[in-house]
Amino acid sequence: MTLIDLIRQKKGAKLLNQKGECNFGGWLCCPKCQTFLEEIRMENNLKVCPFCDHHLRLTALERIKLISDEESFTEKFPNIESLDPLDFEDTKKYKERLTEAKKTSGLKDAVITGCAKLDKRPFALAAMDFQFIGGSLGSVVGEKLTRLIEEAIMDRLPLIIVSQSGGARMQESIFSLMQMAKVSQAIKRFHEAGLFYISVLTDPTMGGVTASFASLGDLILAEPGALIGFAGSRVIEQTMRQKLPADAQKAEFQLRHGMLDMIVHRKQMKQCIKTLFTHFLGAYETDTNSD
Repeated sequence: MTLIDLIRQKKGAKLLNQKGECNFGGWLCCPKCQTFLEEIRMENNLKVCPFCDHHLRLTALERIKLISDEESFTEKFPNIESLDPLDFEDTKKYKERLTEAKKTSGLKDAVITGCAKLDKRPFALAAMDFQFIGGSLGSVVGEKLTRLIEEAIMDRLPLIIVSQSGGARMQESIFSLMQMAKVSQAIKRFHEAGLFYISVLTDPTMGGVTASFASLGDLILAEPGALIGFAGSRVIEQTMRQKLPADAQKAEFQLRHGMLDMIVHRKQMKQCIKTLFTHFLGAYETDTNSD
């Protein structure tokens, strides 16, 4: 039975989930051009649509694999987990949301941190994951990023943070907002130590993440078409009583207005970072005679 036959049988049924994935196993649907593609084909193409070039979201582990040498990543601080300091409850308890997020994403929180190598050059790497409560910035994300930055300062490593977040985690309220200042202060110390930080913005990078560490890189890169901003477009339009340009929160708009340094296609991201490391940090050679 073909995919079209299955769609005809599912009259009126919702074909896509929140990730843009087709409800039929083994298929993905591009959220932009609505083309159905075999999942293996998309994975082989780095989850970039071959028809419209739309960049689908990567998981944190996929991102780490994309921009580091094979099997070079060593995770740090893997066992830090969120608590519920406010005993928060909206439509469900925050503790229940955390349990569900851990189960569906396979993660303990919305960021993976560690050290990796790129072309044998060591660097500190953090990758956020939208699967875990929208990649939201909570106390664990702030703590893991801060610890990673502090270790990078001690070991004098360059730093890459890949952002993918809807913003601050509302269930942690002020504890979440404090992380903006906490991580920003750590990056200030990192800059004062004369070290090199590349911030990579992916779809989406919003809210308190955009307003803090995502915008503090020595260089700020973004993927094509990434949603980047602080408040949502509807909130801005209601506040300003003015219609925004259609692409006002896209990476291309941000580049034209000086908020980004480069837009880099996913297939060129690894090579681009290699080139930037070499240019800004100089050639790096491993000592083959060392133990």
